[in-house]
Amino acid sequence: MADVSVIVPTMRRPESLERALRSLFAQTGVADRLASIVVVDNDPAGTAAGTVSRLAVTSPCPLIYRHEPQPGVATARNAGLGMTDAPLIAFLDDDEAASPGWLTALLTAQASTGADAVFGPITGRVPDDTGWATPYLQRFFGREGPACTGLIDHSFGCGNSLLVRATALPGSTPFDPFADQTGGEDDALFAALRARGGRFGWAAEAWVEEFAPPHRATMRYALSRAFAYGQGPSQTAAKARDWPGVGRWMLVGVVQAVVWGIAALALTAIAHPARAGMMDRTARGLGKVFWTRGFEPRFYGTRELARLNGLTARV
Repeated sequence: MADVSVIVPTMRRPESLERALRSLFAQTGVADRLASIVVVDNDPAGTAAGTVSRLAVTSPCPLIYRHEPQPGVATARNAGLGMTDAPLIAFLDDDEAASPGWLTALLTAQASTGADAVFGPITGRVPDDTGWATPYLQRFFGREGPACTGLIDHSFGCGNSLLVRATALPGSTPFDPFADQTGGEDDALFAALRARGGRFGWAAEAWVEEFAPPHRATMRYALSRAFAYGQGPSQTAAKARDWPGVGRWMLVGVVQAVVWGIAALALTAIAHPARAGMMDRTARGLGKVFWTRGFEPRFYGTRELARLNGLTARV
């Protein structure tokens, strides 16, 4: 029974999108399970249409194109969900490429654990010119977890995941559009799932590779993202009006920022490669303290579109 659809949001990454789609076409052991692949083109100009049309003839299942002209990561994910009624939803980002057994591994893990959301490991790939920060950036864009498949006590991001629609994706727009520019829509979704008693699983064999583009494979970008990740716990507590919880997270953030900040300064003074990791921890601590509106970095939506338009204007 065809019961799973894969959603791939994209914005002006034709080569990367083609790599992601071809990796989905090469999936093994799921010919009877794969209902559709949905590409959500989040570029107002609809630039992914040609790539999808060209590749549709080689797709092993319906390859569905949805143009969502309103830039935003949450809006794009919601648009993809509107194009399929499959009870199981997998997400693959357009900068990722799935291993041939990826979807089989996710489905097997979900069946064996009964989890509402299942995540898999990611190998981070960065350009060759990232210098001393390369090991850190590879880890940053990657994802590690248990050596064996099973239940886990926390969630990861939507990229490389399988969700049970009935329990993990309530309503027609489960991703909060408020996060369109900043990201974190998946953190909010999974925090709510946990609050409802949902369970998380890990598929140890569901490998994907994530290819960081040059403008993201930098310490500046990674530390901005680390800061945003740090904001997550404080923001989640604030949305639940758990003000004592907000205070606790802010206190944790102060301690982390001071301790790891001192370590980062010391390691920077001797140019030690481990300084990148200390900078990351410092940024996450600061995010817990400075979590309110006005401090939120913007990575998606109109900000990303403006960056892409700037690149086009310079060509």
